[in-house]
Amino acid sequence: MELEIVHLVVSPRRRMDGRPRDGMTPFDGDETPATVRVRAHKGLVGDRYFNTRFTYASVTLIAAEKIEQLERELAADGLFPAANTPFDPVLARRNVVTRGLDVDALVRHTFTLDAGHGPIRFRSITPANPCAWMNEMYAPGAHQALRGHAGIRCEPLDDGQLSVGPATVTDIVAIPPEELTRQVRRAPVA
Repeated sequence: MELEIVHLVVSPRRRMDGRPRDGMTPFDGDETPATVRVRAHKGLVGDRYFNTRFTYASVTLIAAEKIEQLERELAADGLFPAANTPFDPVLARRNVVTRGLDVDALVRHTFTLDAGHGPIRFRSITPANPCAWMNEMYAPGAHQALRGHAGIRCEPLDDGQLSVGPATVTDIVAIPPEELTRQVRRAPVA
């Protein structure tokens, strides 16, 4: 299946820390590179979740279409004051923003993503749940509206490279329930 990677987000430190009303922690570096290196079982080189104990959730994906849908829903409810300003999918703080892929359908699956540099296998066992920060980043009501639509968390199973631009996803295979249970049980509890 063909898709597009529209943004990559790699942040060396948490920017949404503390209370949302206090705002994001400033960062002077470039968090949206055109290309990023992927390391098996470690994540994206340079990201704050690289090589942490949360390997099962070291890479996050979201569909740009879900952020566009969020904007339409909130603008229709009259909650978004500047209806002519589009929501920026980078503000969701997911590592990979795609277009043309139902990302949420990939939870509890393994899949292969190829951005032109060779295939990289990923395993997703959990969704990426939204947090209260979404109300600050987008508009009041965004946190609730994104439930079930905020993307997935996954673990890279191969080394490789991802780039902004055309990509393909193949080899989508459901994780067997007994394997999923074992993986979730092994995953660290936050």
